Amino acid sequence: MKLQHLPIGASFEYEGKVYVKTGPLTAVSEEGGSRIIPRSAVLRAASAATPATAAAVGGGLERATVLAAFDEFHQLCVGLVDETAREQLAAARQRFLATVGG
Repeated sequence: MKLQHLPIGASFEYEGKVYVKTGPLTAVSEEGGSRIIPRSAVLRAASAATPATAAAVGGGLERATVLAAFDEFHQLCVGLVDETAREQLAAARQRFLATVGG
């Protein structure tokens, strides 16, 4: 199998180590080291593979922390754009919140 066929958080074995996919070309090993996995790499399903938790992929973020940071970012952006762009920014904010369930 190839890395692009795996969802983020999936476990796999590469070069004798078990990794968890963290991005399109990146993974973190069980020991915690991050690595770029070549597109050409042929991977094997990890034995006893289980879906990764947020802690396994370098720690998770609290939902409230993410939403608070996004709200702070949005407020900064509102002050930087003109009225027409504020409407677009508000719509983008609503799409973001709908996507993450905020």
